[in-house]
Amino acid sequence: MDTKTTTEKTGESADAAGTAEAAAPVEEKAAVALDKQDTEPATALIDGDDNEAENEAGDGDEDDELFAEAAAPASAGIGGAAAAVVSAALGAVALTGTWTGKVVSERETLLGQIKTSGSGTPAQQISEIYGDAWHSTALVNGVFALIALLVAVLVLVLPGRPAWVRSVAVAGAVLGGLGLLLSVGTYFDLFLSLPTAGS
Repeated sequence: MDTKTTTEKTGESADAAGTAEAAAPVEEKAAVALDKQDTEPATALIDGDDNEAENEAGDGDEDDELFAEAAAPASAGIGGAAAAVVSAALGAVALTGTWTGKVVSERETLLGQIKTSGSGTPAQQISEIYGDAWHSTALVNGVFALIALLVAVLVLVLPGRPAWVRSVAVAGAVLGGLGLLLSVGTYFDLFLSLPTAGS
């Protein structure tokens, strides 16, 4: 009877010890899981703060880049508009004549009078006094027309110009081309030839 009771008690003790040993890892796992749950929110908060700081820094860099990109086309647009207006003005000046051309023409007229004042023939007087003056005026106007044409073409070749800038540049190119054509024709006496002494 005692032996049986002792054996039963020993078996129960062994079962309890086994149950305690089996329960110990479960409790350790539960403790580790609780520790992870406690640390994960803090880590998530820290990571979230870092991500927000990085996002804010990234937004600042993007704003700077957008501002730089917006400022660059604005300055380029102002330069293109100014160049288009200048080309149109130069083209109009090439057609109507310039103060510089007038001065050069008067100088050539004076030089022709000096050269032919003593013994110049009528043909020499016509050539030196009038012909050189006309050719000098045509040359000066042709230079202005060529500059107008080159500036207008440069504005049209560059991309990203507004429609009105391109329109003004086209007008400058047309005026410059007409001025250049008239200047070349006048310089080489294609439209009007010099009068002769007998006419």
